[in-house]
Parts: sequence; C-alpha cells; structure tokens
Amino acid sequence: MPLTQPWESGLLSSLTGVGPGPSARDKRVALRSALAAATAVPGRGDALEPLVLPGATDALGARLVEEAGFAAVYATGAGLANAGFGLPDIGLVSQTEVADHAGRLTEATRIPLICDADTGYGGPLSAMRTVRLLERAGVAGLQLEDQETPKRCGHFDSHALIPSGHMQTKIAAACAARGAEPGAADALVIIARTDARSAHGIDEAIARGRAYAEAGADALFVEAPRTVEELALVGRELAGVPLIVNVVEGGKTPQLELAEYARLGFGVVLFANYLMRSMHLAGREALAHLRERGETASRAGRMATWSQRQNLFNLPAFSAAEAALDREPGGAK
Repeated sequence: MPLTQPWESGLLSSLTGVGPGPSARDKRVALRSALAAATAVPGRGDALEPLVLPGATDALGARLVEEAGFAAVYATGAGLANAGFGLPDIGLVSQTEVADHAGRLTEATRIPLICDADTGYGGPLSAMRTVRLLERAGVAGLQLEDQETPKRCGHFDSHALIPSGHMQTKIAAACAARGAEPGAADALVIIARTDARSAHGIDEAIARGRAYAEAGADALFVEAPRTVEELALVGRELAGVPLIVNVVEGGKTPQLELAEYARLGFGVVLFANYLMRSMHLAGREALAHLRERGETASRAGRMATWSQRQNLFNLPAFSAAEAALDREPGGAK
C-alpha cells in the first residue's frame, strides 16, 4: 500500500529550486513558442508582439525578472564578468564557469533562460561541448558569436572576426550536438550573433546573418546597428527568422520604443544589462548614504522590506514545507 504523503497537494511544487518544476524540455518548448510568435513574416503586415528579454547577472536578478512577469530571462555574459568576477567583458570568463553559473539561474526560475555563450569558447568542438554543458545546466537557448577568441563586448571598438564559413561550421556543429533534432519543439534554441557591423559594415553583417541562418541558427542577432535605417535594413533583409536587437543604454544602437523595434522587424528586444546597471546605481547611492550618515533607518523606504525579500525567495512556502515534512506518514511527528 503506498504511503500517504504528509503534505498538502501542490506544496512542494511551489519550492522553486528544490521542489518539482518545469523541465528543461518544457522551458525549451515555451521559448520556441515565444520566438515563433515574435517572428516577422515577409508580406504580412500585422504588428509583432516583441519578446522583451531582460538580462540578469545572478539568481536574484532572474527571480526579479520572473516576478515582474517577463516570459524569459537572459544570462548576460558581460554582466557575469562584471558582477560575478569584477572583470571587463573581454573574454576572461571560462566555459565551465558560465555553465556552472547558468545552472544556478535555471534552478532559480520557472521561466526559460537564454545564456550568452560568447564564441562557444573555441572552435567547433568547443562549441559542441558548450552545447552539451549548457543543455545539462537546463538552459532553453544559447547565443554564439563570430568574434575571434578572446571576444570583446559588441559595443566596444576593435573587433576581430573569424571567417563567415568558419562560423557556419561552428553553428552546424553546435546544432548537431543538441540532444533533440534541429527544429524540434524541445530542441535547444541556438542564436547566432554577428559583430560584423563594427568590423566590416552593415552589408557584411546582413550577409553573415543569412549564412548563419542557412547553417541552422534558430534566431539571428546583428549586434550594434548604428541608425534606424540600418535597423530597418536588417529587419527587411533577414525577415522570416526571429531577430534580436540589443538595447545598450549609451551604446551604439538607437534606443526606440518597443513598437518601433517591432515595426522594423525585431521580435526580441534584449535589455542585457539594464537591471545590473540600475542595481549598480542604487547600490552606490545606498552605500554613500550609509557612509555619510551612519544609519539606514531614514532610507528604509528605498529598499525592499523584510517581507518582500523573504517572499521573493519563497520563505513562507519553504517554512510550511519544513513543518509538513518533519512528520512520519500518517501524521506522527
């Protein structure tokens, strides 16, 4: 006779990070569905509903993105280098460090996570291993870019790229390494990014985008178009594939309204480091207040309350679960 569970139905499923939750497969299906809905189709005039993709540097950020109601979260490589290691975004964080980090974020949230995987950390074989490691970490999608190793932030200057054909091979190899068939509803999403606009101009960036889609990329990310006209050209020439625009406050790409990006053909609007930079300034102001005044009580209204903090991390549900599980089947404690 099966044991009677000493807890109420549904209690353990509320324990994000410990209890049961959406599988990696479920999250990949959800991400593919969102990308399909955010893809401009040539000749169809209906407006896109862009997928807004905030970036997070840690589990706290990922939980905040989910709490705010966004459908997916982006594990930012630049943010990890900055917030996790105190380093600039110049390719100093390793493959295994990123995979370990991504696993913590996927455990912390029930929404799909897209991971910035830089160049794949080497050639095609390294990209294949990156795919396997990040699949194991539970990510729903990853981004590969065509810079030489070590890479640099796309809004820095002086990029060096690998040949387009070499990047096609890397993409094809990464697609082949997935645990599901290319295009399957539960296949890891592979995003190809090109930094060719900075190195060779917008025409080369578009040509590379086409080549990378032919190699099997599920979505395209043309980094750092400089003008609205360039954004429109990308959207027009690469329509039919999910297109990502990266909004970098103070960066090279024009900052527009979501509806305008959608009109230009971009179904995914990435705000990779908006949250980190907002928290950076808030933290600096909080510490300046503490240093100058030696107290925090007068600033209580500008920080999360005790209950807000504990609720974000599900303390009430964990406490209830501890009490329920500290019993023998049948109710004896």
